Amino acid sequence: MRIGFALPNIGPVATPEAVIAVAERAEDLGYDSLWTIERLLYPVKLQRPYPLGDGSLPEVYKHALDPLEALTFAAARTGRIALGTSVLDIPYYNPIMLARRLTTLDFLSQGRLRVGLGLGWNKDEVDAVGADFKQRGAMADEFLEVLKAIWTTNPVKFHGKFYQVPESYIGPKPVQKPHPPIYMGAFVPRALARLAKHADGWNPVAIPLEGMAQMFESIKQLTTEAGRDPSRMELIIRAHPEIAEKRLGEGRSLFCGTLDQIRDDIARCRDIGAHEIHFDPTFMEGGQVLDRWLTIMEQMRKLVH
Repeated sequence: MRIGFALPNIGPVATPEAVIAVAERAEDLGYDSLWTIERLLYPVKLQRPYPLGDGSLPEVYKHALDPLEALTFAAARTGRIALGTSVLDIPYYNPIMLARRLTTLDFLSQGRLRVGLGLGWNKDEVDAVGADFKQRGAMADEFLEVLKAIWTTNPVKFHGKFYQVPESYIGPKPVQKPHPPIYMGAFVPRALARLAKHADGWNPVAIPLEGMAQMFESIKQLTTEAGRDPSRMELIIRAHPEIAEKRLGEGRSLFCGTLDQIRDDIARCRDIGAHEIHFDPTFMEGGQVLDRWLTIMEQMRKLVH
């Protein structure tokens, strides 16, 4: 099972020095991947509640580096580690422009890109980019088709309901063939069906282990029904750890507790077929300090063999 860690692109810790330090240290420690998250703006009056915690938006989101630029910056200081997004929100992008940015990162990093995508929950952000919140699901299907067409064909041609690409040569192509892996955060039936049809992996967060195991089995069944090989579908878990000095009792959240309890959680994730876990201390108490971030990275690395 692979192990990844968050690149600090959110909150006060997100500085040029921190991005470099974390990227280089992660590679030195033998991590498999680095991951960024996306936040476009911090609404003063949030239209829809944040899906975690008490529904309020964490203060750290007031400072956000672009996830792809941060990864590109890290790519220039590393030579092996994979570079992933968890996740880019599809409604914020034009697929042709995003395809070029993603291809450029894969090309310049010599094939290290992993593309995590989602629909986005923040209506304020969707409104700000001029997208249609109600149509974002329908548009996502075509969006994924456009990405794959650009990555795998030349000349490229696409004519759909939402997107048009005139017959054109678009190059270069990604280093990875047929294209960089696509992971999706999905939870509702239609989104799970989209994942099964188009994606290479599922990227859940904040789901209890039993529910995650059941949903992953459902995804593999949907993948079979879509005419694809379910054994190639990956489970890429995003973990928000909370390290405690004393053991927590029943009802604790996944990856929360002592280091021994978190080690047990990692083993349980391996048992349900997880291919990778990447840890993100962005929201951990004290996590927004670089020294603490690096310490947590060392602690988590020792838990996975």
